[in-house]
Amino acid sequence: MLSFTDCSKLIDEALQKLNLPAEPKGLYEPVDYILQLGGKRLRPSLALLAAALYTDDYEQAMPAALAVEIFHNFTLIHDDIMDKADVRRGKATVHKKWDDNAAILSGDAAMILSYETLNKLPDAKFLNAFKVFNRTAMEVCEGQQYDMDFENRLDVDLNEYLGMIRLKTSVLLAASMQMGAIAAGAPEQDQLALYELGESLGMAFQLQDDYLDVFSDSEKFGKATGGDILNNKKTYLLIKALESGEKTSVNELKMWIEKKEFDPKEKVEAVKAIYKKLGVGEDAQLAAISFVNNSIEILNQLVVPNERKKTLEALIFKMMYRET
Repeated sequence: MLSFTDCSKLIDEALQKLNLPAEPKGLYEPVDYILQLGGKRLRPSLALLAAALYTDDYEQAMPAALAVEIFHNFTLIHDDIMDKADVRRGKATVHKKWDDNAAILSGDAAMILSYETLNKLPDAKFLNAFKVFNRTAMEVCEGQQYDMDFENRLDVDLNEYLGMIRLKTSVLLAASMQMGAIAAGAPEQDQLALYELGESLGMAFQLQDDYLDVFSDSEKFGKATGGDILNNKKTYLLIKALESGEKTSVNELKMWIEKKEFDPKEKVEAVKAIYKKLGVGEDAQLAAISFVNNSIEILNQLVVPNERKKTLEALIFKMMYRET
């Protein structure tokens, strides 16, 4: 049975064999750097695991898996510039190690490389996978724009937020699973069901990410915690707190959001204390659990041998107990 560890190892080995051009170094070294930083390899693993539900020859989904992982890393390079983030996976971000211009250009190159990699699927499967991938790429950009727009608004509600994270985070996990199923020749109804499963899993992943950015150990998390607070990111926790109706806490939150000069550590600790008082961290985790339950329900309805579902089922449950 294919395990998540097996998937991660296969992905790492395949990424090392990409053989990027040596020159110009300023373009390709940052791409290689971000791809070799590691990470969970969640998205490409989901593509392989989706394929493994239907075939023992799951590596036929490798072009789709690699395309998703390369595209994901392209978004991280650009996101880190926009978020002014210094650390990614415990290492310097691309724009910190090189500069903003190098990060923008190498990110663009990574995006193009993702399409080149997807093109290695057989022609009969490429077109369907390409349609999913291309639509998803645009949706991810839409989600990022909404995320930036929300930074300047205090009236973002939970429905708007959930719609944004569906675009920014969930659709790429969903596309990973659908493209893995396409590569394996799964029935169309199963392809769509796996898209929905991945979408729910992505929602749970992002809600847990919101929680971890505040309450995780930064060394385990792989990046500095409190970044969302410092950047006034509209997260599930912040929106729930603002909608709590607890006047003192809401006013204090608004004060920290509007404050232009502050000690970063003081702001993080103050906002964290408000979140603890209002219990919004627990609210985020309960919301994540509801999406996890939906993922499990969809998986249970798929007409494939239960033995083939075990790794995916374990991975879904693991989402709720992750620390990174």
